[in-house]
Amino acid sequence: MCRRNKLKSKNDVSECIHCHVCQKHCEFLKKYGIDIGDTEKLKELSYHCFLCGKCTEVCPIGIDGRDYILKLRRENVWEAEGTFREKGYGMLLKEKKDYIYKNYRNATGKCILFPGCNFPSFYPKTMKKLVKLLKEHGIGVAYDCCGKPIAELGLEVDEKRIIQRINDEFEKRGVEEVIMLCPNCYTFLKPYLKVKVTDIYAKLEELGIGEKNLESGKVFLPCPDREKREILASAERFVKGSLESVKGVQCCGLGGCAPVKEPEIAKHMASALAGEKKVYSYCASCSGNLTRGGCQNVRHLLTEILKTYEKPDVKKSMINRAKTKFT
Repeated sequence: MCRRNKLKSKNDVSECIHCHVCQKHCEFLKKYGIDIGDTEKLKELSYHCFLCGKCTEVCPIGIDGRDYILKLRRENVWEAEGTFREKGYGMLLKEKKDYIYKNYRNATGKCILFPGCNFPSFYPKTMKKLVKLLKEHGIGVAYDCCGKPIAELGLEVDEKRIIQRINDEFEKRGVEEVIMLCPNCYTFLKPYLKVKVTDIYAKLEELGIGEKNLESGKVFLPCPDREKREILASAERFVKGSLESVKGVQCCGLGGCAPVKEPEIAKHMASALAGEKKVYSYCASCSGNLTRGGCQNVRHLLTEILKTYEKPDVKKSMINRAKTKFT
């Protein structure tokens, strides 16, 4: 297949009518005064995009801008014959390309928990309690990175290798069901795994674990769950009333590995909820970054359900993550 055909998404960006709706709703596009159809400029700025999907959400003709930017990033890698030329991602690549903290020692049983990177980083006490509760039901745990950050850099070969490695690990251990805690892991891996994928809230209800004690309130929707809201619907089983999604905030500021290129935009996004009294979250990445941005009352749903009431440990997050290698 030729490279130009690879760049065509469900709706070709050449169909862009330049109505500027995407620009009005995206801080990145607004900064540079461009639309999703400004292909030449976007090729230069593809790593400045937060991949939040807002442009796709508001486009009146249905152009999938997020998919297009991802394909531009892959093109960048293809043109460099598989190497990654962008500066500023050295630490991310070192950690995630072959996840240095992966640990499958306790991935025993037909059903295991796959918490992802950031929940163990920000919520170590809740993580410990959850693992203990699930162990009583014969459920093990695997610490690994889903590969989404690598995929979002356009490293398609490495993305496929990581997914294959995870599938091989599950097959080797006879795993039949994986419980996903992170919405990024859930959305990214679910289409590719050869095992049943269940979200943590559905599994907790099935096992009778946790308190259905969540009061009505505002919830910050993570980018990967904004369209289908699958995990949100599952989490609402533990809510007495209802959850109202936060409006007017594009992203928590971590999306698409873009903070490397756009630190000021990322900082502005992260601080958007600084004045809120209480905001629920079900993404540890969002919780941690919003807390760093000044929102001191972000409450992860799991810490409420399991009654740990733990706040994101933003100071020791990397140390906590490293510890999972030896848990």
